[in-house]
Amino acid sequence: MISVLGLDIGSKRIGVAGCDRTGLVATGLATIDNKSFVYVTEQLSQIVRQREATLLVVGLPYTMNGSVGAQARRVQKFTKRLAKALSMPVTYVDERLTSVEAEQQLQSERRSPKKNKGLIDRRAATIILQQWLDRSRAEGRSS
Repeated sequence: MISVLGLDIGSKRIGVAGCDRTGLVATGLATIDNKSFVYVTEQLSQIVRQREATLLVVGLPYTMNGSVGAQARRVQKFTKRLAKALSMPVTYVDERLTSVEAEQQLQSERRSPKKNKGLIDRRAATIILQQWLDRSRAEGRSS
């Protein structure tokens, strides 16, 4: 059994995804308004408790050349505080282009991503978590 949360951390919203107990499929759970650190921590802590999550998988927005830029450093700083507040370990996944991929998926489903940015954030978190689940399975970690 595995319970992991995927996060797409943005300055306005945080997309949250979870996985089924087998660790095979990631699904979007929620979009949290990034009003304040305390608010985000309270919201996430409820989800962590409900799902008995044991790990946070966070998308890290590397620059296109693969380096850690200002945005990635902001995400890392926020994530470190969050991990400490929730007493949870964190791992990072390269999230370059996940928001673009999320928008494309929604367009192909005939949903308007422009009208619902929260849906894009949730879908991006799902993509981030699915990448981690697939990689973990390929490496033989989650069995």
